[in-house]
Amino acid sequence: MTSIRVVPGRLLWTGSLAIGLCFAVGDSGCVRAQQDTAIAAEQDASLPPAGFGTLRQEDVSLRLRTPVLQIQVVPLSEAVIRLLAVDTYTSLHRLVESKRAEIAEAGNRRGVREPTVFLVSFFGLERDARFNPDDLTITSQNRLFRPLQILPLSPLWGGQQLGQRETATALYVFEDGIRILDPFVVDYVVVQNASWEQILRVLDRERSSAMARAAAAGKP
Repeated sequence: MTSIRVVPGRLLWTGSLAIGLCFAVGDSGCVRAQQDTAIAAEQDASLPPAGFGTLRQEDVSLRLRTPVLQIQVVPLSEAVIRLLAVDTYTSLHRLVESKRAEIAEAGNRRGVREPTVFLVSFFGLERDARFNPDDLTITSQNRLFRPLQILPLSPLWGGQQLGQRETATALYVFEDGIRILDPFVVDYVVVQNASWEQILRVLDRERSSAMARAAAAGKP
């Protein structure tokens, strides 16, 4: 089973209301709204309970490669991570919860009540591998999305330069128009990954299997 643990310099792989609501209720109101959304997701009858998925993090990751970098992008929607093996799900779920206030604040500044969050990692393939975090974008439903905010998780992020085999990791906070359960494309400069459509088939199969395992365990 795969999970993540962030250490300095390395990453060890071990839904929307009217614009302006968040401005009205403030940051604490947005945090509560996101917590309510998370609770609703946990109670969503279309998703299996946590603990019945078997997928690895790599199974739901989008990878891009340049001559000097490898990039990994993981959607942190409950609709995705609930289907991961329990240790991986727990790590990613706790990671999002630990940054809930910062995610809410990023959305609040743009009137976004339910931001979409991705885990993004840049891995150096060569010495002095430079990267530009803002160059990573997502296209969903023919619309281009740029991050509202990037929340670094490792100290190397600020230097925007990696040594060989070093990793810089961050949470990317986007507005809420990205359709996670529909095909989307990730771009970085001149490279892109459009394989999410294939991953969706894997998620569909695993969702059915996890629901069956939960039902057999008496936890529908």
